[in-house]
Amino acid sequence: MLRAFVNAFKIPDLRKKLLFTLAMVAVYRIGAWIPVPGVNVELLRAARGIGEAANVVGIINVFAGGALQQMAVFALGIMPYITASIIMQLLAVVIPKLEALQREGEQGRKKITQYTRYVTVGLAVLQATGLVTMARSGVAFGENVIIGGTGTVALIVITLTAGTALIMWLGELITQRGVGNGMSLLIFVSIISQFPSQFQLVLTEMGPASPFNGWEYVLGLVLLGVVVCVAVVFMEQGQRRIPVQYARRQIGRRSYGGQATYIPLKVNQSGVIPVIFASSLLYLPGLFAQVSGIGAVQRFVEQYLESPSSWVFIATFAAMTIFFAYFYTAIAFNPVEVADNMKRYGGFIPGIRPGRQTAEYLDSVLTRITLPGSLYLATIATVPFIFIAVTGIPQFPLGGVSLLIMVGVGLETMKQIESQLMQRNYEGFIS
Repeated sequence: MLRAFVNAFKIPDLRKKLLFTLAMVAVYRIGAWIPVPGVNVELLRAARGIGEAANVVGIINVFAGGALQQMAVFALGIMPYITASIIMQLLAVVIPKLEALQREGEQGRKKITQYTRYVTVGLAVLQATGLVTMARSGVAFGENVIIGGTGTVALIVITLTAGTALIMWLGELITQRGVGNGMSLLIFVSIISQFPSQFQLVLTEMGPASPFNGWEYVLGLVLLGVVVCVAVVFMEQGQRRIPVQYARRQIGRRSYGGQATYIPLKVNQSGVIPVIFASSLLYLPGLFAQVSGIGAVQRFVEQYLESPSSWVFIATFAAMTIFFAYFYTAIAFNPVEVADNMKRYGGFIPGIRPGRQTAEYLDSVLTRITLPGSLYLATIATVPFIFIAVTGIPQFPLGGVSLLIMVGVGLETMKQIESQLMQRNYEGFIS
């Protein structure tokens, strides 16, 4: 693997992409530590609130690289963009115009991306307002950390919204000019950056009354993390190969086709997207409860939809993960389109008639293999919360969501680098 890294930096264009990606990541991390104007920095450093919450708000803070705890410029992180993407994909199912744009190819995707940006800005304004409300009321950090009145609040909301727009731009720049998917890499870096502080928090809070010694608990977490990583790699690499045979065609003096290939259907066709979708949507009830100011709603959300020890929260998280696994798989893979393309080019699955029967066969296979994939995602995502609910230990740094995203994004990024290395006859990471 070290040789592969060395080979990657030997290639000029790949070296430029890697250095550009690292530069954008550095800008992102700097923005996660610059506080917005109008906050009391000393109170923020001494406060215990969002940053140590072992609930969905704590997950959002991890996705933001700790910026939410710091009330930094990038405090909202990438979540408004993810939520906007969910909304646009849901609307594309029910609005014919958006569905037609998806089928227009590159131009249609550009228009949908532009609409997603507008929705992201709107959601950023809404979430920034909710965050400032929580910070002023003392719910987020235990006391009011906002200095100033209405003008200061408006300035903070504008700053947080601009920070979200800048993150969105950085992610798109990484995707276009760097290596890997920009949005996923930013989340990956955010999660990695929080591990040292989370382990330090575990060592600090594991007192004499705890059933485990702090270092024993950390060692157990690391071993469990290794086991989860192995399971994630195994499931992410698992696939069902559908054999495809192409008929031989004679055009003039040349013969085309006749070769056998396969369609790789992954067990986890949707990747880490369902977990991210579920996490981002579970953030909305807490935001709504804080903005509404209704005590009964706030108590209900805090007890059942934000507490990691609540079985309602665990069941809701698992159900949403399973739903989005099926939903995103249905969007990402269209059996009818695949079957039509195979029929157009003379391909067929042995024993299955081309056309409608091929589409039905692909749909049935995809539905069957998505079930274990979705259950695997739900299990990995909820294991930390089940552990907290059963043992009562408040901290679980190596969360299933974090490891799932880290391993998934790491594998996809390595595959992209490896494909460019293989094009130049260099040995890759996996090979």
